[in-house]
Order: sequence, then structure tokens, then C-alpha cells
Amino acid sequence: MRVVHSLLSAAVALVGATASIQVFSAEPFPSKPVKIVVAYAAGGGTDALVRAVGAQLSTQLGQPILVDNRPGGGAVIAAEAVAKSPPDGHTLFSADNGSLIFNTALFKKLPYNPIKDFSPIGLMARDPLVLAVNPAAGFNSAKELIEAIRKNPGKISYASPGVGGPHHIAMEMLKTHSKLDVLHVPYKGAAPAIQDVAGGQLPLMVVDTAAGMQMIKAGKLKALATFSKVRLPLLPDVPTLIELGYTEIEAVAWLGLVAPSSTPKETVDRLSIELQKAINTPSIRTTLLNMGLEPTPSDAKGMAKLWENERNYWPQLIRERNINLD
Repeated sequence: MRVVHSLLSAAVALVGATASIQVFSAEPFPSKPVKIVVAYAAGGGTDALVRAVGAQLSTQLGQPILVDNRPGGGAVIAAEAVAKSPPDGHTLFSADNGSLIFNTALFKKLPYNPIKDFSPIGLMARDPLVLAVNPAAGFNSAKELIEAIRKNPGKISYASPGVGGPHHIAMEMLKTHSKLDVLHVPYKGAAPAIQDVAGGQLPLMVVDTAAGMQMIKAGKLKALATFSKVRLPLLPDVPTLIELGYTEIEAVAWLGLVAPSSTPKETVDRLSIELQKAINTPSIRTTLLNMGLEPTPSDAKGMAKLWENERNYWPQLIRERNINLD
């Protein structure tokens, strides 16, 4: 009887321990600070967007939102880090169409699989792209710039915030479409690229409005054309490349949040609701609009749909134009 009693006591203790573990694991999300990994350097458009939205999310979730900048490698470094993070909702990735879509065609092999490794949470914003130059470079229009590049093959360089991002692909599209020989100088983020173009080290770049609008308004960068379908409200006098006759040139960066793929559905759903609420907050919308961003709140399904649609377009285009980073 003592043996049975001992076994029974051990079983009760085990059940109790298991129950306590279950209670611990079921602790409401979030139970600690949430980290958002950004694939670009501090001071750029993506960084500014995440910090603005993160501040609002922190208020809503009742936990600090930490921004972890991991630039370089065409967003591969940041994406891989999040893909391998614990799937508990406390580590998220500020993903764009470059990291989720372009990279699958730009690299022969990636250390992460966008579809298998990430669950969409929702979109944050669209970030229009602008062809901009140093005002002292002497280019008064996009056509003047393109003509100068044609007359000086391989002698003019352009800056971008990094390899494989929307900025890089947009310029490569123009380069291929117009048969231009222009050299790519990638930076680890928009801020250092802007600094060098504004300082005259390089004559031109593709810049997103979130990172470059302030410099454009200050006259330190000159906007020659946009890669948008229609003119931008903040740059009404700047033509689109489509208007200038480059009818196949349209590109925009979009940004959203994703979590590691095994993150519990209820956690993803909570984050999706809170993200939409944050983007729709009047003060945040105003902040984003003033940055030149187009607020684009959506749930996980909305982001997944856009992701799927573009997944059927960009990789094929990139391969057709023989753009690769290997």
C-alpha cells in the first residue's frame, strides 16, 4: 500500500507541475518587450516608420517596443534572424516586398523561406520611390539625366539603401528598360546614401519619400521623377516616369509586419488588430502622411493577398531582365 501511495503522490505532484507549466505557457501576450527587427540602418524611412508605429503599439500593448536595426545583405541578415527566433510574438520583422518577394529571384539560395518561415500580421504603409539627384549635378530633368548616362556609359554611379531592395530594383528596371550602363553603389540604409548624394560624393539615387522628403523640401536633393503610377500629393510638380514615356516603369515599396511562422494564431490575430488600430490612429496617420508615406492598414489576409499577387509578378520580371545578386 505504501508503494501505491507513493506512486499516487508522485502522480499528483506531476499533474500539479504540468498544470503549472500550462498556466505559465498560457501567459497572456505580450508578457515582455516586443522587438521589431528592421533590415535597414537607423535614420532611414523604414526605421522612421517602425519607430512611429512602434511608439503607438507600445501604448496599446502596454509593453516597450524595441527597434533592432540589422542592415546589410539585402535584408537577408534581418530576415534570417527573425525566421530563427522563438515563435512567441515577441520578435517581429518589418518586412517589405524586397525581403519577401524580390530576394527569391535575386539570390540562388536564401537562408530563409519567406512563405514557410513567416506569418503575415498586416501592412503598415506604401513608400513611393523617387529618382533624385544632387542639385549641383546639373540635371534639370529625368531625360537630361538619362541622356547624360547614355553619353557616359559606366562612368556615372547611383546610390541605393541596399542591394535587392525596392530602390535597387526600381533603378535596375529603368536601367534595363532604357539600356543604361550605370553603376550601383549600395549602402546599409537610406540615411548614409542620402548623406553622400547630398554631399556630392555621388550624383543620384533612388530614394523613398519617407527617408528623402525632408531633404527634397530643403533643396538638398532634387526630385526629377517618381516611379509611381500617378503624381504624388507631396510632389505635385514632379512627373512620373510613366508620363515621360517609360510606360513599363512602376515600382513602390510596401512595408508590413510578419512573425515567425509557428507563432500562435491568437497572437498573430492580436498583433494584426493592434497594428491596424495603430495605423488608423489620427496622429500616426498624420505623421506618416507628412513623411510622404501612404498609410495602408490591413489585416493578415490583406497582406497575404498582396504578397501573393506580387509574388506572381516580380520574380518573373527580375529573371526576365537577368537581375541577380549572386
